[in-house]
Amino acid sequence: MGSSRHYDPITVNDTGTDLRFITDLGRSLLPMVHPKKVANRIVDALVHKLGAEACVFAAEVPSIGLISSTAMATAGDVRDLLDRKRLEKWNSFMPPQAGYSETDKSEFLISDIEHAAEYVSPMQFAGETRGFLAVAFASESDIDERRAGLIDAAAQMAAMSVNLAAHFESTLSDSIDRARDEHRKFTEAVLDSLPVSLYVVDRDYRIVTWNRHREVGEQGIPRDTAIGRDVFNVLAKYPQGRLRQEFERAFRTGEIERIEQQTVADDGSTRHWIVSKVPMRNAETGEVTHVITVGEDVTVRVEAMHSIGRAEKLAAVGRLAAGVVHEINNPLATIAACAESLEHRIDEGSFDGSDSVDDLTEYLGLIKSEAFRCKSITMGLLDFSRVRVGERLPTDLGEVVRSAANLLMHQKRGNDVEIITDIAEGLTLVTADAGQIQQAVIALATNGIDAMPDGGTLTLRTVAAGNRYVIEVKDTGSGISPEHMSKIYEPFFTTKEVGKGTGLGLAVCYGIISDHGGRINVRSNVGKGTTFSIFLPIAK
Repeated sequence: MGSSRHYDPITVNDTGTDLRFITDLGRSLLPMVHPKKVANRIVDALVHKLGAEACVFAAEVPSIGLISSTAMATAGDVRDLLDRKRLEKWNSFMPPQAGYSETDKSEFLISDIEHAAEYVSPMQFAGETRGFLAVAFASESDIDERRAGLIDAAAQMAAMSVNLAAHFESTLSDSIDRARDEHRKFTEAVLDSLPVSLYVVDRDYRIVTWNRHREVGEQGIPRDTAIGRDVFNVLAKYPQGRLRQEFERAFRTGEIERIEQQTVADDGSTRHWIVSKVPMRNAETGEVTHVITVGEDVTVRVEAMHSIGRAEKLAAVGRLAAGVVHEINNPLATIAACAESLEHRIDEGSFDGSDSVDDLTEYLGLIKSEAFRCKSITMGLLDFSRVRVGERLPTDLGEVVRSAANLLMHQKRGNDVEIITDIAEGLTLVTADAGQIQQAVIALATNGIDAMPDGGTLTLRTVAAGNRYVIEVKDTGSGISPEHMSKIYEPFFTTKEVGKGTGLGLAVCYGIISDHGGRINVRSNVGKGTTFSIFLPIAK
């Protein structure tokens, strides 16, 4: 077993030599904290000191299990000589409390070598005899009182050292376990504190980490529900083929990948995410063992970028409109006037007898209607580009909404559309231009009515929300598709048929509300309806 310490073999009865052997052996065992090393040192020392054929240490140590070690007289010959069936039998009966000689080969605890006798010294662990130190001798006469005494002393020393080593190892193991547990808790706390959604999967696509932000929100899933399960089962709402391809690509290439994603909540609001797939490598082999998925909610950033883009487009259109509207309106007015004059002449009979009078009537009607449509567009542009100063006074939003609802009812626009008002009582005033706010509400309501060609319900509602008041315009119409959501405030963008919309209504609404220091938000579910929310600050 490779001891570096030399022990003088027994030759004559020398008590001093024996004491020195026990002392040196004890000193060599003191720094050892591993039970297996204690066993190795004991058997090696006894074989050299006693001139024995072999020595076997075997013990069932509590909290550790079986410890066995073998030393042989033949240099370089290392084998396991313990007869484990004999050990089980030995442990099943009440073992002796003192050392004894054994010459019956059928009872030998050491196997696989030729020897005539064994001396067995029991060892106690935790108050029970659960091990022994067995020494094999070539002849029975080799087992004398002196050798037996040394073996018994070594056995007691071994039992004490192993008990101490086992206790130390158990204490160390507990300390390591506590440290690991504290480190795990600290790591979990760090991951839970991150303002991102994070989870980790292994190569079997099993979830091994799931932080707190992955538990909250409408897309959240409890940690206990996720840990240890197949990621594709847990994230069943996601497109399975695409999700599997993302993980397979990360494991295969080992490269970080960033993916833009959108999710639609139950209330129709859209959330924007940047999802990063980050491969983890084994430090020694370089193999990708896990993939970390980090999801960052960038909705505020995306909406801010969209707002900036809309503001730039609105400003550009405003500058364009301010420069050309008046120049366009004059020719349009002339064209419309000429068309009306020719219609009057037709009515007076100036073209009676002509075969083309019917065609002329039709063409003049088209010219006049299209001229007036162009004029409505230019007037919308003019309204859009006009600086909205107005008269900002303390305004009752309830009255504004009631007045807008009354006007909509008299328009008789849409079939079978029920208009409902829900006005919160006791609302304080907001500083606003009542006419402009009413214009915005009517524009939103008109779009809602147009989205319900087969009828439905239009709800106009006011409610307090912190330091702002909210006007909600809700319809039960066709809804807005996700690909159109980012474009609805752009000038001239419309999904209506040609001739039924200019695409300026929402752009004008956006400008009016922005000028009032408010904001406008939209939630929509295709086939279920749309809700526009106008947020206005409470008057100081």
